[in-house]
Amino acid sequence: MISFVKGPIAEMTGDCVVIECGNVGYEIFIPLSVFEKLPGVGREVKLYTYFQVREDAMCLYGFLSRQDLKMFKQLISVNGIGPKGALGILSAMDPDDLKRAVISGDAKAISKAPGVGAKTAQRIILDLKDKIDIEDMIPAAFKEAVNELGKETGVTGEAIDALTALGYSPAEAGRAVRQVEVTDTMSVEDVLKASLKHLAFI
Repeated sequence: MISFVKGPIAEMTGDCVVIECGNVGYEIFIPLSVFEKLPGVGREVKLYTYFQVREDAMCLYGFLSRQDLKMFKQLISVNGIGPKGALGILSAMDPDDLKRAVISGDAKAISKAPGVGAKTAQRIILDLKDKIDIEDMIPAAFKEAVNELGKETGVTGEAIDALTALGYSPAEAGRAVRQVEVTDTMSVEDVLKASLKHLAFI
């Protein structure tokens, strides 16, 4: 299995990139979101890869982070979605936006991806809603800041801070969290998941 490929970019097209590694050019299919972030021909890049073997072909699919590769693998685990379909979804939606849509049950947002109808969007939500790791969605800088400050505001306050770090305004985050019936047994992640569902309707 090829875990990642690192080397200078030899060629770039709309849906794939060729990376030279050990005098071999590896053709790697990528979503548009990755293509837009590549440094350009001749510059070095590292892509985390998924190696697909079929009877008629062997294909590599690449991503800039392990978290994005994980999202791709989760998508292709959904019945009826293959690697090309998953690339289409990740080209239409940023991986973090897709995660938020899954957690909040926003099928309308997912169905905007090419080739994805309402039924497929609902299937993606049902299959992945319990597999999304909210910790992966919170920026590392925010986690470090919270750790350094030793901030202890309870699950409600931490949930609001986390939603703000994810890009929601403080007002949106506050309204969503206030709609959640928080119990003593709920963790910050529980409150986040419940709040994201409300944000889909704000």
